[in-house]
Amino acid sequence: MSVTVLTLIILVGSYLAGLLGSLTGLGGGVVIIPLLTILLGVDIQYAIGASLISVIATSSGSAAAYVKEGITNIRLGMFLEIATTAGAMVGALIAVYIPTNFIAVLFGVILILSAVMSLRKKSQQIHQQKSVLAEKLKLNGSFPGPTGEVTYSVRNVGGGFFMMLFAGVISGLLGIGSGALKVLAMDGIMRIPFKVSTTTSNFMIGVTAAASAVVYLQRGYIDPGLSMPVAIGVLLGALSGSKILVHTSSSGWLRVVFAVVVTFLASQMIYKGITGTI
Repeated sequence: MSVTVLTLIILVGSYLAGLLGSLTGLGGGVVIIPLLTILLGVDIQYAIGASLISVIATSSGSAAAYVKEGITNIRLGMFLEIATTAGAMVGALIAVYIPTNFIAVLFGVILILSAVMSLRKKSQQIHQQKSVLAEKLKLNGSFPGPTGEVTYSVRNVGGGFFMMLFAGVISGLLGIGSGALKVLAMDGIMRIPFKVSTTTSNFMIGVTAAASAVVYLQRGYIDPGLSMPVAIGVLLGALSGSKILVHTSSSGWLRVVFAVVVTFLASQMIYKGITGTI
């Protein structure tokens, strides 16, 4: 296979990964790594490096729009980034010492969690219970609603911070934004409205990926020839997905498609990890 054909295949595959990830809100990284490792036989460390670059690109583009709309809780995101960045550095540092088959199995498990998260019914309840620590750190916020400004309170700051530390480690190990874990921390533990948790997670994943990418770059696992088509494809796919989503009345079927695709990829990653064929 020539370099040109391989680059085109990666570009098209990355575009589809970005499109699917954007339509479901969990990013393209969870699709691009299995695509590179299972279908194209790329070493998982190089696949992770390319995925990190694509996460930075897509997060930077989409996060700006959400910040402009006033939905993202910037103060909360910057506070939680302390945990995710520290965790990402640790995850990236220990990734090179962990067998690739173990990383593949762990990645498969996280993929299944992402699939479950995509199908989970989202709570629209706004919690107003006050947290002393959240008030001291000024983490409570508001976002524009259909009838005016909607205020909300942040709960269980300590539990959310610890979960973000774990999400950062997973991000550094696997080269994904760990959006599912971040949303789980903010939506399930800190009781933030789902719209705010997803946009704030998107704001954070680029910073988390950048911390991991520095380590992978120093280790020589970021190949420009691989990272360039992946980043361009995922970014174009994410932009297309955001435009499609605006004109889609229901994303329920999209989440089912995402869950099916991801579950299939997860089973392949786990199988190859257990059998040592990755």
